[in-house]
Amino acid sequence: MKKFAAVIGYGGMGGWHTQHLLKSDVFELAGIYDIKEERRALAESRGIHAYATREELLADPRIELVTIATPNDTHEEIAIAALRAGKNVISEKPVTLSMESLERMISVAEECGKIFTVHQNRRFDVDYLAMKQLHDSGEIGDVIRLESRVHGSRGIPSDWRGMKEYGGGMLYDWGIHLIDQVLMVLGWDVDTVRCRMDHITNTEVDDGFQLEITFKSGAFAYVELGTYNFIPLPRFYMKGTKGTALITDWREETQVVKCKHWHESEVLPVETAAGLTKTMAPRDSVTVDEYRLPRPASDVHDYYRNIAQAIDGRATQLVTHEQMRIDLRLIQCAFESAERGETVSF
Repeated sequence: MKKFAAVIGYGGMGGWHTQHLLKSDVFELAGIYDIKEERRALAESRGIHAYATREELLADPRIELVTIATPNDTHEEIAIAALRAGKNVISEKPVTLSMESLERMISVAEECGKIFTVHQNRRFDVDYLAMKQLHDSGEIGDVIRLESRVHGSRGIPSDWRGMKEYGGGMLYDWGIHLIDQVLMVLGWDVDTVRCRMDHITNTEVDDGFQLEITFKSGAFAYVELGTYNFIPLPRFYMKGTKGTALITDWREETQVVKCKHWHESEVLPVETAAGLTKTMAPRDSVTVDEYRLPRPASDVHDYYRNIAQAIDGRATQLVTHEQMRIDLRLIQCAFESAERGETVSF
């Protein structure tokens, strides 16, 4: 039997959640609430029930799950109210804006015995899944370096995302996704963090960043987000002890070059503008295999299927409290590093 769910906040992501819940095989959408009357009217015009108040929504005994899709600075207050009303809660990312706030939310969830988690839908991105599968397979050896980039050229999205008081900026908006992805690939044993932020189109919040993460394992991640890049760099680049992998664009397959023989008996030098070089001479089929990996299958609604199972005690929530802590702590370290202009210890 399907469980009833409701969405608080009927903007861009709120609309995304309602559409998925309307088609869900594990949840039935009870309705939405938004503080703006015109948003509630829009939902009603689309055949979606709109609660007149948040209190009315939280008082509906049918609802087992509340998804929060409001500006970042409001998540804590809404989540705690929903938890105390006996609802399980999904918060849109970032879950909140400080470690102290997150700990309060986790504490109330544990006190109430309810599921509390954050929506990390980009764990279902096919390009990320391809990198994770390649890493976990060991096909190109131990991964030494992972680079993740998302480049656009339209600046920060309009509305509250350009305002500091609401938790705007691209580190919170996209950074939390990209950080979570590289941690899912390389592990959660973060050692140091260094970050530089861009303010090309917006002086109040970051409109891009370059983030370096070192791990206690010795691995290294470089994460870059740009909103003023008219020629994008590759989406993913992975370097292992036995080869290299590249995804140029999220719509493309993974390109792999795997080393099968380290040395050739005779390396022919190549001529560059300033002279000959053997060091940078290209490889050939004698020493490397070149191939492409098919794109993995993915269904983003598996996130909600997991939550339904977790509510019944048949699964652990995909995004755990400890993962939420590490993701947010890394964000805070990135802000600290950018402000101080130096590497900070995690």
